[in-house]
Amino acid sequence: MEIKASAKFVRVSPTKLRLVTRPLKGKKVEDALALLRFLPQKGARFVSKVMESAVANAEQRPQIDVDTLVVKTICIDGGPTFKRFQPRAMGRVNRILKRTSHITVVLAEGPAKR
Repeated sequence: MEIKASAKFVRVSPTKLRLVTRPLKGKKVEDALALLRFLPQKGARFVSKVMESAVANAEQRPQIDVDTLVVKTICIDGGPTFKRFQPRAMGRVNRILKRTSHITVVLAEGPAKR
């Protein structure tokens, strides 16, 4: 049984979020949340909130044991990009791209990888 949770339009770049989520795949949910708690990156907060939401979704189903949940996949997709500009010398403009992300966490029951 798979449990999903997602967050959309998170104001963190997808490349920065992928660095946070790469070591989490295959770990038990408790271990993954403990690891995220001590990461200094801004994106770790968003990923942990989505993971806690997935655990709360799992608690709604009586046939699922929450203690055996494992992170099956964490998908970080790019969302829309906000285009901004910064004035430069001689009337020129530099473009600034403020990237957003979509986070999808899929949890499953099963043994954790080492």
